[in-house]
Amino acid sequence: MSLFAIESPALLIFAALVLLLAGFVKGVIGLGLPTISVGLLGLIMAPVEAAALLVVPNLVTNVWQLLAGPSVRALAARLWPMMLGVLLGTLAGAQFFPLGAYAWATALLGVALAAYAGLGLAAKQWPLKSDQEAWMGPLVGFATGVVTILTGVFVIPAVPYLQALKLEKDDLVQALGLSFLVSTVALALALFGNGLFATEIAGSSLLALAPALGGMLVGQALRNRISAAAFRRWFFSGLLLLGGYLVLKALI
Repeated sequence: MSLFAIESPALLIFAALVLLLAGFVKGVIGLGLPTISVGLLGLIMAPVEAAALLVVPNLVTNVWQLLAGPSVRALAARLWPMMLGVLLGTLAGAQFFPLGAYAWATALLGVALAAYAGLGLAAKQWPLKSDQEAWMGPLVGFATGVVTILTGVFVIPAVPYLQALKLEKDDLVQALGLSFLVSTVALALALFGNGLFATEIAGSSLLALAPALGGMLVGQALRNRISAAAFRRWFFSGLLLLGGYLVLKALI
């Protein structure tokens, strides 16, 4: 289903509000657009259609998030092995699994996300030595790509890994933008290869950009006003809520 196929004004307003909310959350903590959108839009369309609808909003908002930070070249040079893993994992996963078709995978993703957020709020650190980054980055990236195909969401294990690198607030948000941008491109290629990103869906995806971008602008303005400690609380609290939501969505 595309936005053009939704004849009810109430459903169109619902879709716009979902995208606005998801964009706002992404603006504040650097993630959440596909997680919230795919889940809530799944009430009025199939998850794979919701994922296709989000291609343009994800692409544009993540480019913006990436370029808004101070360290594009440094982060790209540091994280390219992980990004290559994301691309390969997504394309490989698409050959074996239907996108977002496993409720159990979404439930497990929610549990993992909530558990990680709980540890973060309890100030528990995931120790990551500098010599582990060279081999762990590609593995984390590949696993993230497979999870993306299973659930339509690309946060685990990418987010815990990037947070374990102990980046500054703005650098972390920028690194998340880079990871999600690569995941979006890889997912778009997988969708296109399976005939799930047709012209009508592309037009609807472009239309969906406006509310998502508006919400992100407001969220970014709020993030710029909060301290690093407050951002950390917002970040992990947001992950906890997203994880709980994914579990409930899979069980209902």
